[in-house]
Amino acid sequence: MAKASAVRAGSAPAKKSAWHQFWKHNRGLLYILPWLIGFIIFKCYPFISSLWYSMLNFNLFKEGTDFIGLGNYESILTTKKYISAYMATFKYAFITVPLKLVFSLFIAYILNFKIKFVKFFRTIYYIPSILGGSVAVSVVWKFVFQSEGLVNQVLGVFGIENINWLGSTTYAMWVICLLHVWQFGSAMVIFLAALKGVPQDLYEAAAIDGAGKWRQFFSITIPLITPVIFYNLVTQLCSAFQEFNSAYIITQGGPLGSTTLISLLVYQNAFKSYEMGLACAMAWLLFLIVAVFSLVAFLSQKYWVYYSDDER
Repeated sequence: MAKASAVRAGSAPAKKSAWHQFWKHNRGLLYILPWLIGFIIFKCYPFISSLWYSMLNFNLFKEGTDFIGLGNYESILTTKKYISAYMATFKYAFITVPLKLVFSLFIAYILNFKIKFVKFFRTIYYIPSILGGSVAVSVVWKFVFQSEGLVNQVLGVFGIENINWLGSTTYAMWVICLLHVWQFGSAMVIFLAALKGVPQDLYEAAAIDGAGKWRQFFSITIPLITPVIFYNLVTQLCSAFQEFNSAYIITQGGPLGSTTLISLLVYQNAFKSYEMGLACAMAWLLFLIVAVFSLVAFLSQKYWVYYSDDER
């Protein structure tokens, strides 16, 4: 009995030591366990399950589901309405992303100079990024571009007749694109931080050699901030392909489906027609498109992105 007690007494420190070692080496994992649980439940599971649903004839309020493989994808790629939505999304992304990058870089370059009230101007230019994605601003934007809206009133002062901005297949896309470009503040702040990181002695040396402001901008500034240009390009591209608010609130996808972006079509199929399988397939196609463009951007960066520690 005494021997058994001694054995148990001797094993207690070992167990304590093992637990102590586990706690010591896995403490960080335990701290982030709530986040891991939330990530698995609310991110990983929906991500994987949506891929499975995209291969089903799955209606949210009808009993029974049939496995149809790539049938939903085939339907998307052969239906004119769906193809038009993808084309409209491409058009929206290819208009807004370049304009937003150029405009935000231009404003950041101006605000990088030591001018009076520069901090006030930086704040004013950043405000649209805070407000631009809200539903309220989209509603205001819709009223501004109506037939009797502020834009037509201003144009009327110069003798220009009212333009049907939201009822024209030509102008409606530009209206929602302009809202996205107007939200240039976040990209501008990142560009501004990059511009402040460019060594001033390079500009001084270029000025001594007779280089003007434009030559300095394209030969010094642009090459040194290409990593930030690359970052803004990828993030803005992903954001543009997923745009929803402006198309839903301002134009409802019209006129004649000219502003029906794919995210709006996903919403309509999932929560109006309840065709969840088809909506998941559309979302996965959009995911693949964004992934391909991101991959192309990452593969191309070795040809135009300059890193200061790059040994190539």
